Amino acid sequence: MGYRTLKGPGTARLIVRKSVFIGYASPANTEEEARAFIAKIKAHHGDATHNVSAYLINDGKNFAVRYDDDGEPKGSAGKPVLKVIQNRGLSNAVVVVTRYFGGIKLGYGGLVKAYSDAASLAIENAGTVEVYETERFEVVFPYSLFHTVREAVEKAGGKVVSEEYGELVKFTVETRKGEAGPLMELLAEKTRGRARLRPLFMLEL
Repeated sequence: MGYRTLKGPGTARLIVRKSVFIGYASPANTEEEARAFIAKIKAHHGDATHNVSAYLINDGKNFAVRYDDDGEPKGSAGKPVLKVIQNRGLSNAVVVVTRYFGGIKLGYGGLVKAYSDAASLAIENAGTVEVYETERFEVVFPYSLFHTVREAVEKAGGKVVSEEYGELVKFTVETRKGEAGPLMELLAEKTRGRARLRPLFMLEL
């Protein structure tokens, strides 16, 4: 099973009719991590008018969804931020949008747009990445098969994660869970059995 999450932290700053909106996005593997991130931003912006937040944790093992309007009209802030996370197909992500009120009311629709825009920009700046379970195996082969092996691995969507050179070449190859078997069969076919193949272990990236 795989999911899409944030590559790292991201921030964005908007000014809407004199109100300043600062978006913060971050990956979070657990609900505790999400809450800790929200608490950190709130502590940093203790003088802000609002610190609106939302997070979605769903990695196949844990599930939690929360949003907080933090004093803004119900449904005008936290829920739109959560919808941005959901609409982008993200899991294990937390977003906080801090607002410093500029003296001009934005209205319900204006708030929804401002919070959504700040959340979207913060997520864009954070970048996204696919997380999935992987399998690894070892390929040992003569130098004459170097390009054959590398091309087969890359065309099949695998990745060479380490290389060793001695009398023979040894690649450690990583691929998505469930795809190691077919790739090993392809390599055996392409090298006509001249490559030695050995499964290693599975991990999550």
